[in-house]
Amino acid sequence: MIKFENQQFHLSNKFFSYVMDIAKEKHLMHRYWGKPIKFFHDSIPLQKIDRGFSGQLATFPNERTFSLDVLPQEYPVQGHTDFRIPAYRVELENGTNISELNYKAYKILDSKPALKNLPASFGESQTLEIELEDLNKNFAVKLYYTVFEDSPVLIRSAKFINISDKAIKIRHASSASIDFNDNDFDIINLYGGHAAERTIQRHKLQRGIFEISSARGASSHQQSPFVALVRPETTEFTGEVYAASFIYSGSFAIKVEAEQFGTTRLVVGLNPETFSWKLEPGEDFQTPEVALNFSAEGLNGLSQGFHNFFQKHLIRSKFKNDVRPILINNWEATYFDFDENKLLALADCAKDLGLELLVLDDGWFGKRNDDNSSLGDWFLNTKKIPHGLQFLVDEVHKRGLKFGIWVEPEMTNEDSELFRAHPDWILHAPNYKTSFGRHQLILDFSRAEVVDYITDAMRKVFSSAPIDYVKVDMNRHMTEAFSPTLPADRQFETQHRYMLGLYGMWEKLTAEFPNILFENCSGGGGRFDAGFLYYMPQTWTSDNSDAVCRLSIQAGTGLAFPIVTQGAHVSVTPNHQVGRMTTFQMRNFVAYAGTYGFELDITKFTDTEKSEVRDYVKLYKEIRSTIQFGKFTRLLTAAYEGNEYAWQFEDDNRLIVMYFKILQKAAAPVRILKLAGLDANKNYTLKKYLPPKKLSVDGGKQIVNFEEKTFGGDELMNAGIAIEKIDTDFAAYLWVFEK
Repeated sequence: MIKFENQQFHLSNKFFSYVMDIAKEKHLMHRYWGKPIKFFHDSIPLQKIDRGFSGQLATFPNERTFSLDVLPQEYPVQGHTDFRIPAYRVELENGTNISELNYKAYKILDSKPALKNLPASFGESQTLEIELEDLNKNFAVKLYYTVFEDSPVLIRSAKFINISDKAIKIRHASSASIDFNDNDFDIINLYGGHAAERTIQRHKLQRGIFEISSARGASSHQQSPFVALVRPETTEFTGEVYAASFIYSGSFAIKVEAEQFGTTRLVVGLNPETFSWKLEPGEDFQTPEVALNFSAEGLNGLSQGFHNFFQKHLIRSKFKNDVRPILINNWEATYFDFDENKLLALADCAKDLGLELLVLDDGWFGKRNDDNSSLGDWFLNTKKIPHGLQFLVDEVHKRGLKFGIWVEPEMTNEDSELFRAHPDWILHAPNYKTSFGRHQLILDFSRAEVVDYITDAMRKVFSSAPIDYVKVDMNRHMTEAFSPTLPADRQFETQHRYMLGLYGMWEKLTAEFPNILFENCSGGGGRFDAGFLYYMPQTWTSDNSDAVCRLSIQAGTGLAFPIVTQGAHVSVTPNHQVGRMTTFQMRNFVAYAGTYGFELDITKFTDTEKSEVRDYVKLYKEIRSTIQFGKFTRLLTAAYEGNEYAWQFEDDNRLIVMYFKILQKAAAPVRILKLAGLDANKNYTLKKYLPPKKLSVDGGKQIVNFEEKTFGGDELMNAGIAIEKIDTDFAAYLWVFEK
């Protein structure tokens, strides 16, 4: 998959080719990334043009047509004749931040190097290591490229090595930079906020610099560490897409520059606004990985490539290929107001409804009855659970359910035994009052003693009873990111050191407790990124459980992340986040498209409602393997002014189709839904058809009669299926076909 010949590197598999060469025996140039080609014979040679105000390197002073300012570099330098976004910036002891990286050597490795305390892809692959060295031998950079035979994803990262006898500072460290020959692109990014994560935004690339970033110490609700460059004609099904997903959970920056001569540069890495790193002689620094994905089959091809890659080559959990249990979380059922009896009543009801997992959320520890106290005091609140956690877990297990628990290990409150014992363990800046978020303070995970203490506290919780599931939360972003244990010239290392400490803790705990299903959470989807998938195979997608909001959130999340990684629950109406009344069927079908569960007081259901829940739960158990692990295709994403969505899930045996219409409209056209990617020569028998029900949950009859029919794959793709008119808002349809 990796070849080097005639000063040219050619990385390829059946999905893509990626080509670099060495210009003038020194400069690593990017030449091609796209559809696979057998050979690259330089059909698009570097253009030799004398560009005004583009300088020449001192080594080629008379070659005015050779300027780094206009050439497609693989890891562009800072301040040395290239005025575009650099891939890195290194500051020498004398304050100089100028460097020139020249090609030195390469290696082709048949195994992928591991990364210490960083999430990293794995599996059968080849890795190219290219070593670049500074002209004055102050430092070297090793670039890593990993190709997997079964994936369109190329993994890149960089390692900086101080080869001088003096300390240097890395002020900016990208994991990848790519130069494109043109700027005929749209940009897709995923923006949002708390309870409104990962909204798909598509807009034309304009001249200048477009930045997607977080300086919050987390990948954030506000911007996902993801970007796609797509051709203007690209659709869900056709056209070229070039995308990057950063495998990191902290502050990041993704920049796209459309520059003066019509080319484009994409740079992905740590956020230079919150990062620097001091390297002593002989030390090295490894950047996180970035997953680069090329699709020639539109946005669905991109998504399917990412989904398969993350499932096969990033998620390590023993549960990665297991269907996920249907859960009831007590948070919106009780909030902090619960006791042993309420929890067991929930368990009794859950058993009756066919649910499989009871999750005890916030409030079980310390003296925590609201969010003002006790974070960090990871011992049982015996007033709420007087017989102990072992008793509670045993009782839940006796009912045939699994048991889960909530933790938030990175935080503390002023009103806690932990803070009173160690007030210096929080991130705080000298001479400034420490700010709060949700009454919380952030523990300094850049300090080994803090990480060790919390790791041991979590270990005691997880081993105190046979716990099956753990929801791991983080409910505020970093302010005063100052660590008193670091010297002044290392303070900008705090955020990244924090992430290394956090990753190190979860590396240990997930290895020690392999039989616990861990779910990542940060106020919902505030840290839904590829980095945490390495440690935890699913993430609570959003604190917003309103079905209409979730259509947008889950569609955006599915652009990059597998369906089985997305926590999705049914909640009460009016919804607690937005106050909306939606149909029970829509709430269930939207929650089907993920790790299905319930986030409401199920003990308040009427007998009729319980009967309906049992039906939904029974159906989901029949089809969840197809939804969670089948090929996911977006048929409609926010069509007709954001009013309609349609999703398709397919495996070797079954095809599931969902269609949602938020608001009914007068004189609405008949919607013909054409399915996609089916086998034209196979037959698909419609086994179940569930059209919408009215707003109220009354257990009423289905609106239309159903007759089992068989269709050819060609008919379903080319003629499609007609959506019959139903006079209700918040309409949800579901079709189950067997092949």
